[in-house]
Amino acid sequence: MSSQIVDRFGRPHSYLRISLTDRCNLRCFYCMPEDGIELMEKPSIMTLEEIIGIAKSFNDLGVDTIRLTGGEPLIRKNFEYLIQELANLGVTLKLTTNGILLDRFLDLFDSIGLRKINISLDTLDKAKSVFITKRDYYDRIMNNIQSASDRNFHIKLNVVLIKGVNEAEINDFIALTKDQNIDIKFIEFMPFKGNKWDWSKGVSQEEIRSTVGQKFGEVLPLDNPKHSTSVNFKVAGHQGTFGIVSTITNPFCSDCNRIRLTADGKMKNCLFANSETDLLTSFRAGNDIRDLILNSIQSKKYSRDGMELKMDSDHYENNRSMTSIGG
Repeated sequence: MSSQIVDRFGRPHSYLRISLTDRCNLRCFYCMPEDGIELMEKPSIMTLEEIIGIAKSFNDLGVDTIRLTGGEPLIRKNFEYLIQELANLGVTLKLTTNGILLDRFLDLFDSIGLRKINISLDTLDKAKSVFITKRDYYDRIMNNIQSASDRNFHIKLNVVLIKGVNEAEINDFIALTKDQNIDIKFIEFMPFKGNKWDWSKGVSQEEIRSTVGQKFGEVLPLDNPKHSTSVNFKVAGHQGTFGIVSTITNPFCSDCNRIRLTADGKMKNCLFANSETDLLTSFRAGNDIRDLILNSIQSKKYSRDGMELKMDSDHYENNRSMTSIGG
C-alpha cells in the first residue's frame, strides 16, 4: 500500500520513528544537556497500548517501516510485549540502541524478524567512552555488538564525529569493516537545545572521505537506497561499508519520507521542527487521529524546518534536546 501521508512538496511518508522514552542509561554530552533535562511525567508518556494504537493509525495510512528509539528504548518496561505487537502489524521493524541491554533481546528479535539494529558508539577507546557517556559500559556494549554480529544481525554503528573528541578514530572505525559485515554511519555534529553546538567542532563529509582515502586508498561510492539519510561508500576489498549523514554540510531533505513520534505522543515532521502536533490527547479522547496526521504533514517545511541556509540558534535552541526528541 502506498503512503497516503504526502506533504505539500509531493513527498510520501512511509517511515515512522517512535521514541519509547526520554530516559537513558547513558549521559552523552551531545545528546543530554550538562544539567540534564526535565523528564516527562509518567501520565504524559504514551502507554504501550497507546503506542500500538497510534502506530496502527500510521500503518493504516501507508507507513510500512517503524524504528524504535529513545532515550534508550530497551529500558522501557514490557518492551517484549510492545515489539511483538508492533511486529503483528506487518511492518518492517528497526531499532536504535546504545547496546547495553541488547543481549537480553536477541532471541526475541530473531523470532519476530527484526534484523536491522543501529548501535550508538562514538569511540573505540574505553577511557574516552567513559568521558563521552559519563558511564562505564564499554566492555558490555562491545561484547553485545560482537554477539549480534556473530548472529548475522545487520549492525550499523552510529558515530557522531566531534573535533577534539573522536575525529582521530575515523580510520579505526573503517578498519572494523575490513573483515566484518558491519556498517559505520558517521554523523555530522548537529545542534539541539543545550548541547553547546558550534560547527567549528564539526567534521564534514569531505573531511571524512579525505581521511579514509588517505589511509585506505580507493573508496568506492555505492548506490544509495531510496530515502537514504546517508551517502554511502565502501573501501575496496572490505566486507562492510560506511556512510556519512551530512545534515549540516549537505542536507538530504529532498527525498525525506520520515516522521517522528515523541514519547509523549507528539508528531514532529522534522528532527529540527519546533512545531509539534499532539496526537496523544486526541487519541485518548477516542478520536480517529488519521486526519490529524494527514493535516499535520502539510506544515512540513522543505529542509531542516526552514533552516535551509544556516543553522539558526534562535531556532534550534527552541527545539527539544536530542534525548527528548528520540534518536
